[in-house]
Amino acid sequence: MFDFWTVLYLFVVGVIVGYIARLIVPGRDALGFWKTVLLGIVGSFIGGCLGYLLFGFDSDEGFVQPGGIIGSLIGAIIAVYAWRALAKRR
Repeated sequence: MFDFWTVLYLFVVGVIVGYIARLIVPGRDALGFWKTVLLGIVGSFIGGCLGYLLFGFDSDEGFVQPGGIIGSLIGAIIAVYAWRALAKRR
């Protein structure tokens, strides 16, 4: 299962990926630190699911993979657009 360092790694990747995704997607967001972290973690989950469905990668091959980071970023960009679409409806 997950140990402390894996959870810490996923948290740090979530922070970095969330902020990069917010920088890439144009426009303003009223997201604080914790929502950006959550956005990055959700993006990593989306990217991981897409990577597994498209390419068959698994966590047995290791969490630290360049394709996983890129997939996390793509997933976070999708999550930013989804967040904006939901916020616009309100």
